[in-house]
Amino acid sequence: MKSEILDAPAKPGMTPSSRKLNCWEYKKCGRQPQGPHVKDMGLCPASMETALDDVHDGTNAGRACWVISGTLCKGVVQGTFANKYKNCEICDFYQLVRKEEGPNFVHSIVLLKRIKK
Repeated sequence: MKSEILDAPAKPGMTPSSRKLNCWEYKKCGRQPQGPHVKDMGLCPASMETALDDVHDGTNAGRACWVISGTLCKGVVQGTFANKYKNCEICDFYQLVRKEEGPNFVHSIVLLKRIKK
């Protein structure tokens, strides 16, 4: 598992300002390990899902949060992938990842299979 809070570049040659953000950094929810809202809102399951570490150059599921149950949307804990995916498709972070990854975007069905292994 990578460091719990990334301040360093994700890959050699990347600067902190050029590396890709994880969802908790982009949304500033504070639910990542040692984050300011863990005590009152709980630890985000996307920050702990190691099966998706490095997907889209993120830490754990930090750049694939839409396939993880129990993540937040507008301050409300979301349910299963099937229940939340329609909302995730219109999320600004999801759209950012799709744009940044372009043809290298890993589709949800592939991500879900990785989690189930």
